[in-house]
Amino acid sequence: MDRIIIRGGRRLSGRLPISGAKNAALTLMPCALLTDEPLTLRNLPRLADVDGFGHLLNQLGASTRIEGTRPEDFGRVMTIRAGKLTSTEAPYDIVRKMRASILVLGPVLARAGEARVSLPGGCAIGNRPIDLHLKALEAIGAELEMAAGYVRAVAPGGRLTGGTYRFPVVSVGATENVVMAAVLAKGPTRIENAAREPEIVDLCRCLVAMGARIEGIGTGTLEIEGVDRLHGATYAVMPDRIEAGSYACAAAITGGDLTLTGVAADDMGATLSALTEAGVTVEAGRDSVRIAANGPLRPLTLTTAPFPGFATDMQAQFMAMLCKADGSSVLTETIFENRYMHVPELARMGADITVSGRTAVVRGVERLVGAPVMATDLRASMSLILAGLAAEGETQVSRVYHLDRGYERLEEKLSAVGADIERVGDG
Repeated sequence: MDRIIIRGGRRLSGRLPISGAKNAALTLMPCALLTDEPLTLRNLPRLADVDGFGHLLNQLGASTRIEGTRPEDFGRVMTIRAGKLTSTEAPYDIVRKMRASILVLGPVLARAGEARVSLPGGCAIGNRPIDLHLKALEAIGAELEMAAGYVRAVAPGGRLTGGTYRFPVVSVGATENVVMAAVLAKGPTRIENAAREPEIVDLCRCLVAMGARIEGIGTGTLEIEGVDRLHGATYAVMPDRIEAGSYACAAAITGGDLTLTGVAADDMGATLSALTEAGVTVEAGRDSVRIAANGPLRPLTLTTAPFPGFATDMQAQFMAMLCKADGSSVLTETIFENRYMHVPELARMGADITVSGRTAVVRGVERLVGAPVMATDLRASMSLILAGLAAEGETQVSRVYHLDRGYERLEEKLSAVGADIERVGDG
C-alpha cells in the first residue's frame, strides 16, 4: 500500500493548476444514462472515483472512451454512450466502494422505467442516509421498495409523472438525483428548498445542453418541464472549488504565495472570505486566484453550512491551517456528525485540539512536528498533507488511496511549487 512522505518546512510559491471538480464529474457522468446519444465530458479529472464510476456505467451497458489527452496532461476527455441499457441494476460490489453511485438511481429509473441499486458506501464520516432521495423520487411518481440491501424503484406505466417536493433539509445528492429523474417525466416538477451548490448549477446546465427544460437554476426552487427525450452534448466539467480551497490552505499554512489557475472564484466565496479573515492576501482574477500569506495567521470561528455557507468539505483543511494560527479557533460541523476523525492524527503532530460534540477548539501552536499518520477519509487525508507541509521533519501519511479519490496527481502539483513530497510503495 502506498504512502506519501513529506519533509516539511518549505514555503510554497508559483502557479498551480486546478483540475475539474470531482463532485461535479460524478454528477455529470450519470447524465449519459438519460440519452442514447453520446455525452462528451471535457476537463474530467483523473481520479479513482471517476474510474470507478466509469466501471459502474459499463455495468449498466454504457461504453466509455478516453480521447484527446496525453498521459502527462491534467484532465481527460471522456465520451459516454448508453445506446441501450443492458442492465438496470447497480450491484453491491461496485456501489459499496463509492457513495456517489446512488446517483444512477434517478437517471436509470427515468430512462428505463425501473432501477435496482445497492445501498451506497463511501467515506466513513457519519450517517448519510438516502431517505431524501427516495422521498423526492416518490413525489414525482416512483414506487419504491427496499429489500436485501437494495432499493428497487419502478415508474408505473414506464414513465415518471412529475410532481412537487420540498426538501425538509438541503440535500445535494438528493437534489441531483431528482433533477436527473424529472427531466424525462411526463409532467412538470417543482423542487423547493433545492441545494444551490455550484455542482448543482453545473448539472442543470449540462442537462439543458442536452435538451432539458429547467428554470430557476442557481436558486432554491427548480421548475422542470419534462421532455420526451434528451440528446447528446459536449460539456466541460467545472473547476474543483474544494481542490482550489485545499491548495489555498497549503499556501497559507506554509507562508507561501500561490496563484491557482483555472479557478472560478465566484464559487469559492465562503472559503476566500475565511482566508481573508485569517489574514491571508486573496487576489481573484478572471480565472485565477492568488493566495499569499506574509504574516501570522489569525484565528477564526467557522460553522459549516450548505452553499453559499462554509463547505463541510473544507473543514478539515482549515482545521490543519488553524493549527498554526496565533490564538484559538472554533469550528462547528453541522453537516456530518463524525467528521473529526483527523483530530487524533493531527494531535500526533503536535496540534492542540479539543472536540466536544460537533464543536472543535483549535489552539494554535508554534510548531508542528512530522510523524507517521493515517488517513481516515478524503478531506481528512488532505488535512494531514497540509500539516505535513508545515511540520518540522518527516511526515508519513498512510492509506493515501483516500487522496486518490479526490486529488489529481497531488504530489506532482505540490512538488512543482516547492514541496518536498513523494509517494512510495511498501514493497
